Amino acid sequence: MRTRRLLLALSLSLPFTPIASALSEFGIEGMGIVSTGADEMRATLSTDGQRIIWASTRPGGAGGWDLWQAQLQDKRWTAPQPLALNSSADELDPFLSSDGQWLYFASNRKGGHGGLDLFRAAVAADGSLAAPQNLGPAINTRQDERSPALADDGRLLFASNRGGGSGGWDLWQARASGDGFAAVTGLAGISTPADEVDASWLGGGRGVIVARTNAQGGTQLWLSQCRQGQWAEPRLLDLSFNSADSDTRGALIDANKPGELVVSGKARAPRAGGMDLYRMKAPVVDGDESCR
Repeated sequence: MRTRRLLLALSLSLPFTPIASALSEFGIEGMGIVSTGADEMRATLSTDGQRIIWASTRPGGAGGWDLWQAQLQDKRWTAPQPLALNSSADELDPFLSSDGQWLYFASNRKGGHGGLDLFRAAVAADGSLAAPQNLGPAINTRQDERSPALADDGRLLFASNRGGGSGGWDLWQARASGDGFAAVTGLAGISTPADEVDASWLGGGRGVIVARTNAQGGTQLWLSQCRQGQWAEPRLLDLSFNSADSDTRGALIDANKPGELVVSGKARAPRAGGMDLYRMKAPVVDGDESCR
């Protein structure tokens, strides 16, 4: 009985802290502030740990999916606000560059090349954002592009349903080139006839964590590591709610705490609403650098 009370007390304490214990498998992120009764997906954190940006369907934005941010105060996330760059269209999949100078995201706003396009906005020293820039036809197509993520060497990883892949949504990458990116290539060995809809780099680009759809209609997180110039067969990420009937995705490393991931999913408890944001230990990456 005493053990049960202790576990209950621990589970109740997690919603009120933005950072769950590294010993925990998962803990909800910012109950009522970051995770709410709406859907929340894919959170990115600044390297100083003072700012979190995520996508949400909560009211108060410009419409559809919007990007929101909160600041850390007394070890809690406070004052959630929609970003000024939101439009009446959807803004999704935020990613802060490691140098803090750019916020990447996906949007189907007017003026793009197709459906969802990739954009970036310069981040000023005070945290304000410049007008978004479309990444241009070298990256964006008449189809959809989403889920941008940068490796330490500037490689851009993203998902697209363009032609030329393995089928449906696949993973693509582009090396940094000047102020932009070079030619796009597919990520052989990870993309399959199923949909790979969301991915990010781990271990400085030696590993990739990807969300893949399955025959049951769910979406699960998988981990692939680079082995002698090839991406190894992905293995299922060890997470209790990463099941065949789940919708688990949007895994990003916390730039301030590289040993932790923030993921989107639907745990039984603690739970705030639809898709919530959770924190878990990052998997060990022991791949090599030969896939660069």
